Amino acid sequence: MDSNRNWQNLPNFFKEVKSELTKVTWLSRQQTLRLTAIVLAVSVVVAIFISLLDYVFTKMMGLLI
Repeated sequence: MDSNRNWQNLPNFFKEVKSELTKVTWLSRQQTLRLTAIVLAVSVVVAIFISLLDYVFTKMMGLLI
């Protein structure tokens, strides 16, 4: 493997990356904030649910032992 060849292709790689990024359809700021809020809310709900399950199972194990 010729490392010199890889360095020669580097400028071309970045040109292609720039070209591909211009094709991306980016979300608006409002969409990004809304979707981020949804992800955070779902994460909190799942964390609470798992915490409750842990609490219940801990109490159940305490009764069995």
